[in-house]
Amino acid sequence: MATSADGPAGGAAEPGDGPLGADERAELLALRKRLPARRRWRAALSALLITLAAVLAPLSAVAVWVADEMADTDRYVATVAPLARHPDVRAAVTDRVTDAAMAKLDLDSLLSGVAPSDRPGLEKALGTLRGPITGGIRDVVRQTVARFVASDAFATLWEQLNRQAHAAFTGALTGDSDTAVKVNGDAVVLDLAPVVTQVKQRLLAQGLSAASLIPEVRTDFTLVKSEDVRRARTGFRWLQITGNWLPVVTVVLAAVGVLLAARRRRALVAAALGIAAGAAVLGIGLVIFRIIYLDHLPAGTNEAAAGAIYDQIVRFLRVTVRMLIVLGIVVAAGAWLSGSGRWAERVTTAWETGIAAVRQAVGIRTTGPVGPWVHRYRLALRWVVVGGAGLALLLWPYPTGLVVVWIAVVAVAVLAVIEFLDDRRQPDVARVTSA
Repeated sequence: MATSADGPAGGAAEPGDGPLGADERAELLALRKRLPARRRWRAALSALLITLAAVLAPLSAVAVWVADEMADTDRYVATVAPLARHPDVRAAVTDRVTDAAMAKLDLDSLLSGVAPSDRPGLEKALGTLRGPITGGIRDVVRQTVARFVASDAFATLWEQLNRQAHAAFTGALTGDSDTAVKVNGDAVVLDLAPVVTQVKQRLLAQGLSAASLIPEVRTDFTLVKSEDVRRARTGFRWLQITGNWLPVVTVVLAAVGVLLAARRRRALVAAALGIAAGAAVLGIGLVIFRIIYLDHLPAGTNEAAAGAIYDQIVRFLRVTVRMLIVLGIVVAAGAWLSGSGRWAERVTTAWETGIAAVRQAVGIRTTGPVGPWVHRYRLALRWVVVGGAGLALLLWPYPTGLVVVWIAVVAVAVLAVIEFLDDRRQPDVARVTSA
């Protein structure tokens, strides 16, 4: 075929044919430079957003704990109620109430009703018996207190005190409290005056008339004592306000970071593992803070009771930490298995081959009209399963790590059913059968 300088078959030259001009070459070079710069910018922003999400994950858990645990009276009471039956807490309360009662029941108080003229002779006659008598009175008081603290009446009173004091407890770190729970210096304390009153009535019922000398007193039982209580007030208010929004911000940052990434599946794995790592850091921090907190307790404080109270108060926060760790691992594993990596493909192939073998073993060659329909919409069905699992987790009131595991197990089971109903391997099964 003849050609000419003007183009094929002597036709006119097409736009873009021939060598580039100087201006066009410069424009092309500029475009080539901008593309890598744009990719680097997107990658940097994606990494920054995913990192922020990982950093905010533990802070979000703390914010939810503050907002939900402190704002919901029933959850707060349900959290602290078991402390009334904890042996270390019972022992600490028994010691505190016994000391408060004995402050007014020493031997001098008992002798105050004796006539002044008879008192010197009586004290001389008692002599060395003063110590044993005082000790005996203390044993009676302590046994009475211990029996009451071990009763259902104390458990009920404990719940009533905490329920009535819930509003004050929410204001404890803000200093806005004047009821049973308050901030006393750097300590959050619970007034046990009603317990002393109950013990006084029981002592009187046992015939210890001297118990009438016990006045109505405010007896503080320390729940939390730390130099950081006052410093935490501003942070507490901020977490209380952002408790419902900070987790949403964290998820949005992670989602935007994944969408901006060039390799979104890999970015999703990184985001999920980053959030899990952030939650793990918070869990480790709770353990370390517990050790530091107990080491700095004032002298004479019941360390076992203080540790039990700390563990019970942060119980929901620890559950949240475990849930985030499990959720991050599950999401990362799911994203990795859906990729095209060598090991991911091996796992996927083993999954599909196994289900095909099950179909062949039970003699199911076709699932009728369902099979082609499932095959046609299999991707949509998979996304429905994933979305349903996410919705179930979102609507679950207070999910735990075990809840996440069971949701994942159910989702995998449903995906297995979809794979089982898919007829795309029917020709292969037929060939194996005919062979």
